[in-house]
Amino acid sequence: MDLFEREESRSGTAPAPLAERMRPRSLPEIVGQSHLLGPGAVLRGAIESGELHSMILWGPPGIGKTTLARLLASGTGAHFAAFSAVLSGVKEIRQVIAEAETHARRGRRTVLFVDEIHRFNKAQHDGFLPLVEKGTIILVGATTENPSFEIISALLSRCRVYVLRGLSEDEVVTILTRALKDAERGLGGLTVDVTDEALRLIARLGNGDARASLNILELAAMLSPPDPGRARRVTESGIREAAQRKTLLYDKSGEEHYNLISALHKSLRDSDPDGSLYWLARMLASGEDPLFIARRLVRFASEDIGNADPLALQLTLAAKDAYHFLGSPEGELALAQAACYLACAPKSNAVYAAFTDATRDVGDKPAEPVPLHIRNAPTRLLADLGYGKGYQYSHDAPEALVDQEHLPEALRGRTYYHPTDRGLEAEIAGRIARWRQWRAAGPK
Repeated sequence: MDLFEREESRSGTAPAPLAERMRPRSLPEIVGQSHLLGPGAVLRGAIESGELHSMILWGPPGIGKTTLARLLASGTGAHFAAFSAVLSGVKEIRQVIAEAETHARRGRRTVLFVDEIHRFNKAQHDGFLPLVEKGTIILVGATTENPSFEIISALLSRCRVYVLRGLSEDEVVTILTRALKDAERGLGGLTVDVTDEALRLIARLGNGDARASLNILELAAMLSPPDPGRARRVTESGIREAAQRKTLLYDKSGEEHYNLISALHKSLRDSDPDGSLYWLARMLASGEDPLFIARRLVRFASEDIGNADPLALQLTLAAKDAYHFLGSPEGELALAQAACYLACAPKSNAVYAAFTDATRDVGDKPAEPVPLHIRNAPTRLLADLGYGKGYQYSHDAPEALVDQEHLPEALRGRTYYHPTDRGLEAEIAGRIARWRQWRAAGPK
């Protein structure tokens, strides 16, 4: 009978996952977050002095936000109540609040831990305001999303936001090693043979998430059959089988979504094909919709390359069609091809800047009528009214050059498009310069 069987027989139920069993029970057991929990740090001081305050714990998953909330309560003798914004509704919230008010009348504070607090809507956030104001609860909200975007400002103003950091590889290895040695809660009752390099592989696959890393270790140990000496040898192949794929922090509608697309966009703009390919691969591995990426590549072709290389827009549209036709994973190569081309292409935002200026003038300047000479005159009446009068047909002019105005009176002389000297746009710039010089010379 191994450790897992002994635990199950004692409790009569399946044992809790290793990550839950190894949850720290005291501050010294917490690994990481020294900027908040080290000697003299703010949260350590709050626990030691018993002076708790409402707060938002912001950080990636699996780094101890729930554990920290529990220790804040136990370390100060407060009642701890917890629920998840995903699973709990109004009924559960009212019940917790009623219990908190009962404890308050008895002189005991309540630490109310709300996991994934960003999942609550604005009205639910508003509901916490009077409770925090009166001190009925000490709110500890946990979120993986940027609180500035996901939590109403009134609630944020009543809470301190603490940023928790992802665990380093060494910190995760420390947690894994502790689990291997702990006979009471961990895998110490088994003989698990795992090298330091194997532990580091688990830490890398867990990507700074202690919970994910412990889950990989536990499953890899369970999948490793005991040898004649009853030792379970955890191998690299066993670890990869247990992990299946690396745990990547991502939320298609959250901050990390925008961080990664920003990294891709800026790598392309800075003409770095290697960085561009990495962030493209990272987004695809994280589960991003490839067609969203394709749309961003098409936009980039117009915004950051424009007429410096007009082929870029055609290539990105072709890549979008190729992915739509092939799907994953074959179609992802077309996106990679487009990303490489965009990174290496000459850059110009001249069209983007010109269109932005023109759009601003449309909004800010008077909406003057179209000049008569460039209006259409499909009827005799309109022709008699002067529509199209004096219009010069450029194809009938030498070198197709005519000297006539096209902007409204208030915008005469306004210049929007300023081509760069990069790529094809250098030739366009020369052509425009010659046309402007010709017009400046006066009537021919």
